[in-house]
Amino acid sequence: IIYVSGVEQLFPYRRAYVAKQSQPHLSEPLSGLKVSTGVRHTYQDVHVTKLSSGLVIASLENYSPASRIGVLVRAGSRYETMDSLGVTHLLRLASGLTTKGASAFRICRGIEAVGGSLGVTTTRETMLYTVDCLRDHIDTIMEYLINVTTAPEFRPWELSELTPRVKVDNAIASQSPQIDVLENLHAAAYKNALSNSLYCPDYMVGKITTDQMHTFVQNNFTSGRMALVGLGVDHAILKQVGEQFLNIRSGTGTAGSKAVYHGGELRNQTGDSLVHAVVVAESAAASSAEATAFSVLQHVLGTGPRVKRGSGSTSKLEQAISKATVQPFDASAFNSSYSDSGLFGVYTISQADATGDVIKAAVGQVGDIAQGNLAASDLSRAKTQLKAEYLMSIENSENLLEAIGTQALTEGTYHSLEAITQKIDAVSSNDVLYLKKKTKKKTQKKKEFMSGKKSMAASGHLVTTPFLDEI
Repeated sequence: IIYVSGVEQLFPYRRAYVAKQSQPHLSEPLSGLKVSTGVRHTYQDVHVTKLSSGLVIASLENYSPASRIGVLVRAGSRYETMDSLGVTHLLRLASGLTTKGASAFRICRGIEAVGGSLGVTTTRETMLYTVDCLRDHIDTIMEYLINVTTAPEFRPWELSELTPRVKVDNAIASQSPQIDVLENLHAAAYKNALSNSLYCPDYMVGKITTDQMHTFVQNNFTSGRMALVGLGVDHAILKQVGEQFLNIRSGTGTAGSKAVYHGGELRNQTGDSLVHAVVVAESAAASSAEATAFSVLQHVLGTGPRVKRGSGSTSKLEQAISKATVQPFDASAFNSSYSDSGLFGVYTISQADATGDVIKAAVGQVGDIAQGNLAASDLSRAKTQLKAEYLMSIENSENLLEAIGTQALTEGTYHSLEAITQKIDAVSSNDVLYLKKKTKKKTQKKKEFMSGKKSMAASGHLVTTPFLDEI
């Protein structure tokens, strides 16, 4: 028995995977583990089932002694209305509050009693509730996960106690130039939906009501917008839970508005000696064929050092900027994809008096590649880096759960590692050099990516930072 922070964590002898066995021990269930006979178990395969209610069930039975279960909901900040901006920020903080089936005290102590944990993460499109525990306690931990996601009460006095935490989050975000720049970038790039911040606006702090919280949950937490995902859990068990407890609200809920990209610029003069700046244009939606090509282009340009305090010697951006200035800088390609839009460009960090040279050199390098200056060796290196990055990212159970859940929720299936790597290998130099952006009129000539309308955000001492129309 090992005591960690007062919690007993048990590691029985049967979970010591290094023990000698006559059979490959990672490709078969643990001795004595009950496996459902109703499901075909192909070792290390992801199973996906879509119920009649629209709820998607996805699982990977890897026979790990620890299980991770999550509920992914299509209820990010882009689904907030103008009257309820900041609801998702408060909803994230309210995950451990009293529900119709359990008090906040019971949820906290009940999860701690089994050595588990509860976490909530949000993006502009989704909310992900996750619980972790030893697989022997799945039944207990699932009770709290279901309560939190399907039966919140939002008592007024409990919501009011969250106000200081919202203010702390906003203060931390305002002091981070990275967060400041990215929030301003989305506000400048989009007219609606994706322009909504991940944080509660200052003027809404303490003003969000219980009714607004319940309305948002009723409209967005429906079966057709949810995916129940599990690692280290039997698919039949997960399916049974979904059928019994996550079918309380059927349908797809309120449809969100489509993101409208229009381009623009936001500058935040802070006086900081380091200037953070990002310049982008609209790219491809996450599910489109062009999204993979943009990811390859991102790695052609460079995504920053691969090791701590390392240099991006193979980065095309750093090579180009080094010719324009001798001052220290950091530059990487920026790539963010959503369900109906995306942003691609360059992110730079530099000294205030060198910002103009750094930004212009970085944007110029993107234009240089768009004109056809792409070596076969650079394309091959970029595809290898992209495959390695993806494969290493899903070695982490948290990233793997999110990847499975996102694909299951948006596409109703899961793409194997082989399918992902083959898709990356299939990207040709023409796919990268002639990335296009769709236009409303089919008869209108398509524009190249570099000719699209730009968006820009900058934070710091902007004395030499060029305006968007000067780049």
